[in-house]
Amino acid sequence: MTDQWANSQPDPASPGTVDLHLDLDLGGPGGIRASLTDALREAVRSGRLTPGTRLPPSRSLATDLGVARNTVADAYGELVAEGWLSARQGSGTRVAQRVTGQDGGRRGKRAAKAVRPPAHPAPFTPFHTSTSLYAGSPDLSAFPRAAWLTAARRAMAAAPNELFGYGDPRGCQQLREALADYLARARGVRTAPERLVVCSGFTQGLSLLSRVLRGDGVRTLAVESYGLHVHRDLAAASGLSTVPLTVDHYGADTAQLTTHRYIGAVLLTPAHQFPTGVPLHPDRRAAVVDWARTTGGLVLEDDYDGEFRYDRQPVGALQGLDPERVVYLGTASKSLAPALRLGWMALPERLVEQVVAVKHAGEQHPGVLDQLTLAEFISSGGYDRHLRAMRLRYRRRRDRLVAALAERVPSVQVSGIAAGLHAVLRLPAGTEQQVLRSADWLGLAVQGLDSFRHPAVPRPEAADGLVVGYGTPAEHAFTGALDTLCQVLESAL
Repeated sequence: MTDQWANSQPDPASPGTVDLHLDLDLGGPGGIRASLTDALREAVRSGRLTPGTRLPPSRSLATDLGVARNTVADAYGELVAEGWLSARQGSGTRVAQRVTGQDGGRRGKRAAKAVRPPAHPAPFTPFHTSTSLYAGSPDLSAFPRAAWLTAARRAMAAAPNELFGYGDPRGCQQLREALADYLARARGVRTAPERLVVCSGFTQGLSLLSRVLRGDGVRTLAVESYGLHVHRDLAAASGLSTVPLTVDHYGADTAQLTTHRYIGAVLLTPAHQFPTGVPLHPDRRAAVVDWARTTGGLVLEDDYDGEFRYDRQPVGALQGLDPERVVYLGTASKSLAPALRLGWMALPERLVEQVVAVKHAGEQHPGVLDQLTLAEFISSGGYDRHLRAMRLRYRRRRDRLVAALAERVPSVQVSGIAAGLHAVLRLPAGTEQQVLRSADWLGLAVQGLDSFRHPAVPRPEAADGLVVGYGTPAEHAFTGALDTLCQVLESAL
């Protein structure tokens, strides 16, 4: 079974260009067409593709999957004949307006279940620096102001009066419904609006989960040996100790979970490990889910940079393997802007009431107006269009970074660049601090790989390197930032 993704990149502005996650069995007995037909049918049956969802044009989907256009057209035609899809001139191919028959489908749950009332922060840039290549922030000048304002106006015009009250601690229903549809379609997340909780970014989500885990008797959280110290600090503030899992070119070594008998949960960045940039190997993805099922543990999935990919098929959400053992956490901080302070958690059913209770007890709630605007932005297709435009922009920047380093500092190895908004520059042993001093002298804010190392990892075992956030500068400032970085490396190495 292989994960395939459809995205029609040639026209970022087209309303029909959406991300589509499909599970294709390319080695199946029926061939490519049968596999594609079955995958599309299952996506509709399970509720991941909801009625009215517009599918990519056959030419775009064929290009993305690397198959003949006739293969896609035949699959579409068969599903139209069966009633799963509908096709109208000028409207494209859409999921038919019909009631899905899946077990526990989100639409059925939404109708049958009454609403029950009850991220990573932007890095600090030193004031004395003139240029920042810190990782963890997008190009803030690229925020889609006009499209966001249009979405805000539509959302405000349609909002009923009661939404301007104190609201549901889980977040407004409109956003949770939009997120449930989007995450199923684009990230392969299996959830329902009732199991989503909107929070003020990833850090609040992790803080809430840490307190719930501590209340359930968990004492130890496994984390990746390289990651953000703020996450370890949040866990510690809730009374959890952390133990590191070694990160190599296959991602975190999840086999090490079995060597620590007191671990009750593990925090991972499986789609794009931060900061090394490697995806978690499929065998290790399966192993961590097996560990959670066997021990009763919980996996916390930080979908870091999950929206941005360039040279590889994106990795679907780990949560899709077992929604009852994996918590999916995502934010709008990288895709839009950290200032929105919007994140979300897709929770196992057993944790929803506990998390909501902790959040309701004095926690800050995200503003409803921003929630409504994001819901409209997603539902109208504006979010997909923005992501496509930003992928193209960030890919061009990455390519310029790689080309400049190859020309001016060929001894520096660049890694972790198949996805995300940052790259890791591997440095000769013992040179990291020298490079950082040179960067400080030239007014460049950049992070050393050692600053992300877990304290329990011995320094002699650590590698030297820089973590370069090529998404951070505004477009007009990127050329200068890149030149300064090359000057730093040329002078220090």
